[in-house]
Amino acid sequence: MPEATSTPEIIRRYFELASQPDAEPYFALFADDAVVEDEDRTHVGLDAIRAWRADVPLVTYEITDVEQTGVGTVVTATISGDFPGSPVAGLRFRFEDYDDRHIRRLRIAP
Repeated sequence: MPEATSTPEIIRRYFELASQPDAEPYFALFADDAVVEDEDRTHVGLDAIRAWRADVPLVTYEITDVEQTGVGTVVTATISGDFPGSPVAGLRFRFEDYDDRHIRRLRIAP
């Protein structure tokens, strides 16, 4: 991952755990009332995030950029997996609200 020393640990863990079949450690990264916006869909709360994850194929991530901005950390990645159109380059993960323990707001968009 580029700039690994400046990337918060919870964000590094997100990308490590998101591609794993055992989802429980992944879900533990999110606050109970977390919000994930995945392009045009919004998932509010851990139960909604669990349902979203169940509908998303497992993918691998190639991190191409990490940027600290005024509204959080933006990670740009290429994702590959068993889905139409794979791989998808330039996907942006905007971690807008998080701390050392939990992600509270994540926006995923091209």
